[in-house]
Amino acid sequence: MAAADEWISQRFYHGTRADLQAGALIAPGFQSNFGARKQACYVYLTATLDAATWGAELAVGEGRSRIYVVEPTGPIQDDPNLTDKKFPGNPTKSYRSQAPLRVTGEVTDWQGHAPEVLQTMRENLERLKQQGVEAIED
Repeated sequence: MAAADEWISQRFYHGTRADLQAGALIAPGFQSNFGARKQACYVYLTATLDAATWGAELAVGEGRSRIYVVEPTGPIQDDPNLTDKKFPGNPTKSYRSQAPLRVTGEVTDWQGHAPEVLQTMRENLERLKQQGVEAIED
């Protein structure tokens, strides 16, 4: 696990449907945006805009998809949902933390995936759900 101050020069993103302002904290302990929507033990962040785009597009809720620039306030670790199980190493640069993430800005000029690509991903996630595979691992 790496301490937050080791990542100061790295830019991180968080994709969601929540409407947040700069300075807001995204903290664990709330209902997850994914899977069975159980209480989240972690918050998730990524160093790639593509991974944040998937997070924003696949998050449940009625609000519009958003991508925030965030900074960790505590240690972060590789996200085991994506690293070494699906993608050896961490090419998606996906991480999680039990400490809050501080919103420092919003990316407003991002482009979503093509509708057919997004639909295929939703179908794949639904197939996993039917097989009993949970999207978020705590």
